[in-house]
Amino acid sequence: MNIFLTGSTGFLGGKLIKNLIKDEAHTLYVLVRNVQKGERILSQFTKEQQERIHLLQGDITLPACGLSNEALEQLTDKVDTFYHLAALVKFDLDLRDELFAANYDGTKNSLELAAQLGVKKFLYVSTAYTVGKRSVAVEELYDPEVDYHNPYEESKVKSEHLVFSYAAQMDVSILRPSIIVGDSKTGEADSQFTLYGFMRAIDLFKRRVNRSKEGQEQSYRLVANKNGTSNLVPVDYVADVLSVAATKAKPGAIYNVTNPKPPHNYDLLMMLRDALQFNNLDVIEDTNADYQLTPVEEKLNEMISVFNVYLAGSINFHDENTQELLAGTAVEHLDMSDETVLMIMEAYFQVK
Repeated sequence: MNIFLTGSTGFLGGKLIKNLIKDEAHTLYVLVRNVQKGERILSQFTKEQQERIHLLQGDITLPACGLSNEALEQLTDKVDTFYHLAALVKFDLDLRDELFAANYDGTKNSLELAAQLGVKKFLYVSTAYTVGKRSVAVEELYDPEVDYHNPYEESKVKSEHLVFSYAAQMDVSILRPSIIVGDSKTGEADSQFTLYGFMRAIDLFKRRVNRSKEGQEQSYRLVANKNGTSNLVPVDYVADVLSVAATKAKPGAIYNVTNPKPPHNYDLLMMLRDALQFNNLDVIEDTNADYQLTPVEEKLNEMISVFNVYLAGSINFHDENTQELLAGTAVEHLDMSDETVLMIMEAYFQVK
């Protein structure tokens, strides 16, 4: 197959390239904004594999993703599958315009490019958190007109509807990973967002308060729903599901790439405490109206405020379509232990 990819120099994209290039019949066309970054990824592969990976300089925020006329002519009617992974993952309310430019306009430009090239299959990597404020996540499109937690979720919901509007021009499918974390075997990670942003904030707070003996002796409380869950999925599992989708994804299908047994927030935060060796960190229920935070604790909770909506509830993710997708393949449905979660956390702090 000839496969086109956006967002392939990112955390997940690098894993996906490694999976796809193992098949000696595949040729990859990789869109990169930064050619030097793309060349660093190329250097990880054998000479034979490098000959089947073609870097194309471009930008999803531009028409035709910024490809030259020569590149467009070269690729027309030659691309079998188009993976669109590129996205901006930030939850700040004041970044709405930036998020829609990258996530919605970038998806539109990618779809237009795919249609122009005569692509047969378009695989859009969205997020499981298009579920928004609902407690049950289904493998269907959601209403784009209801309220969502932040413009990131909203931009992805509307992008999903945009993708399905191209169903008459090519086969389209949507894959929705939840919170992507490190490799389930090695803990390897290269993420600046989601769980890792949260962990960095707690780590930074710990370093600040530990500068004084008084700070080391105090306890610090995070406010969260202890029985809520955080749906973590290892990057290698997500890349494996995406790889299977290249040949097995059904047109018009949506796949939740999620964890059927996610850790409870209390357990997750205790694992984080252990990984950081921050023994004076504690958790209190957000439903307890009697607690009174100290000014320092208020600062701690303010540092992680953008993550609060993901510490507040428990979402039941349906993934029957994904289980069907994986049936009969070498990829097993995810079974992620607490020990694996702790290993991933500890691996991140060992190399950061």
